[in-house]
Amino acid sequence: MSKLLFDRLGGTEGITAIVDAVVEAHMGNPAINARFMPYRDQPQKLAMIKKHTVDFFSAGSGAAVSYSGRDMITTHTGMNISPAEYMHGVDDILKVLDEHNVDAASRSEVLSILWSLKDTIIGK
Repeated sequence: MSKLLFDRLGGTEGITAIVDAVVEAHMGNPAINARFMPYRDQPQKLAMIKKHTVDFFSAGSGAAVSYSGRDMITTHTGMNISPAEYMHGVDDILKVLDEHNVDAASRSEVLSILWSLKDTIIGK
């Protein structure tokens, strides 16, 4: 039996490191950083967003974790994220996975998850 994606990403510790790096990548990406930079001045809110993201992705990758945050549509409603912005975000995530030495099969699985979420995020 193969390991869960959660385990292949390094469990809670690995996913937390990935989420932290992705947020930094988004903040450094001029195509999407305007959506993320305001959180630099709101460290408590940023910490909450990161925790929800870790929990969401942990639960979605096979961990026995309960996600208590909002659903994707509710979270992104009113943001009107464009397809191009979404792709910049995906590119950042894939780059971070590569930097964290996540294997190709696991990166592909993450990409499938991201692609499955796009309609709940784009244009809401």
